[in-house]
Parts: sequence; structure tokens; C-alpha cells
Amino acid sequence: MSTQSLDNMVARLNRLPGIGIKTAQRLAYHILTLAPEDVRGLADALTAARERVHYCPVCGNFTEDELCSVCADPRRDKKVICVVKDARDVSYMERMREYHGAYHVLGGTLSPMDGVGPEDIRIAELVSRVREGDVKEVILATDPDVEGEATAAYIAKQLKELGVKVTRIAHGIPIGGNLEYVDEMTLFKAMENRREL
Repeated sequence: MSTQSLDNMVARLNRLPGIGIKTAQRLAYHILTLAPEDVRGLADALTAARERVHYCPVCGNFTEDELCSVCADPRRDKKVICVVKDARDVSYMERMREYHGAYHVLGGTLSPMDGVGPEDIRIAELVSRVREGDVKEVILATDPDVEGEATAAYIAKQLKELGVKVTRIAHGIPIGGNLEYVDEMTLFKAMENRREL
């Protein structure tokens, strides 16, 4: 059984990343069982977030204010910048509660196959921040996939010319991992990033 309105809702939900057709259908059927005020609340929350949330002009993180909470915090060490792919990566990094520096959100990674070059992401803005500020270290925290590694290598080359320390987060076997289940690239990275005890 389907109706045009239900089919439209399923199609819209199916456009969200990670939401397949079956999950979209389950969500749509669930939304239909909600009280009208809950559905309006969900729609209002989606609309308000889309209208109010924007990118921080300094780092590219999400914010409703002029600056994001990290850039506005005077206790953060602005001499250290952690470079991430997306604004959501900032929240992942913040969960560990051990990093107290600044961030720079690229808004993507280099991907020549998809037509994404250096001018399509926020690399020039990063270089400007380093050139204009008193930055001592840039930590590259892009994903350990082909695009993330290519992006990190490109940025490292750009920043080395400015005399700033450039580091890359370590990649390898997770705590509690088992060698039997580790792929070759992860094992290679673990060996490459080994340290003396």
C-alpha cells in the first residue's frame, strides 16, 4: 500500500546518507504514527537548524553564532591546528577531550576522479591561516583512505614551505584488535608508525 505523500516522504528520506530504501520506509511509517505536534516539532527542528546553522568563518566548523565555540574559546591553543575533512569530524575529535587546539575544516578531500581539486576545498584558507598567524603545528587528521592520504600529502607539501611543523595522526591496529582480522593497509600503517618503547 502506498500513497503519493508517503512515497514522497520515503524518497526524501532515502536521499539521506546511509539511509537505504527499507530504512527510509521504516522511518516514514514511524513518522506517520507520531502525534501531529511531534511531526511539526521534527519539521520545525529541521527547518530551524538549516536556517540558523552556518560555517564558522575562521575554521569552517558548524555554528549558530558569529564564531564556533572552539574559535571563540580563549583557552584554546590557536598555535596548533588540527585539519579534518568535515565539520562533523570536529565533534568526533572533541569526544576524546584531550585536544585543546584549534581546527580547520576542509569541506572535503582531494579526489581527481570526482573532479575535486585543491581549489574546491579549503586548502588556500588553511595556508593563509598559517601564513598570517603564529601557528607552530598543523595536525593532519584526514581519513586513512586514498583521498585522505593524498590530501594530507598535498597539504604537508604546501605547509613545509612555510616552516611550520606538520604531523599526521597515527593509523594502525586498534586497541583490542586482532592481527587475524586486520587488512594489509592497516597492518602496513601500524608497522610504518611504530614507536620505540
